Amino acid sequence: MSAPSPYQNQPHQPHQPQYGQQPQYVQPQPPQGPRPGGMLRMVKSAVIVIAIFGGLAYYVYDYNTDPNGGKAKAEASASAQASEDATHTPSIGDCVKVKDPKGEPVPTIVDCGSSEAEYKTEDVLMGEGEECGSEYDYGILVSNSRSMDYTYCFTKV
Repeated sequence: MSAPSPYQNQPHQPHQPQYGQQPQYVQPQPPQGPRPGGMLRMVKSAVIVIAIFGGLAYYVYDYNTDPNGGKAKAEASASAQASEDATHTPSIGDCVKVKDPKGEPVPTIVDCGSSEAEYKTEDVLMGEGEECGSEYDYGILVSNSRSMDYTYCFTKV
C-alpha cells in the first residue's frame, strides 16, 4: 500500500488559474425583495400624481362653471362682440344714424320710426373702389382686413 497523500485531508482550495488567466470568484447575490423605503417612494409618487390630476380637474371644473370668469366670461365677451357687430352692420332696408360722418363714420342701426334715424340702407356694393351712384345721398366704404371691402349706400330718411 502506498502512503496517503499529504494533501488528502486538507480543505479544498479554489482552482488555481493557469499562467495568464485571472482567478474567477463568484460574488454571492443579496436576496431580491422590496428595498427598505421603496414602498414610501411609491406612496410619495402616487400622491404627487393624484395632486397634479386633481389640480387639473379642478381648473377644468372651475373654468366651465364659474359665472364670473372662464368659459362664461369668454362667451359673454363673444356675445357682446357679435351684438356690437350686428348693430353696426346694417342690411338693405335698415335705418341708421351715423356717428362721426365727416371722420371715420360708423353706422348704427336704429328704428326707422325714431327721431335718431338719419339714413336708410339702400344698397351694399361689394369690392374695393366701388362708389355709390348719384341716386344715393351718402356712402360709407368699409375696409376690413379679414374680409372683402364693401360700400354702404344710403338715402336720407
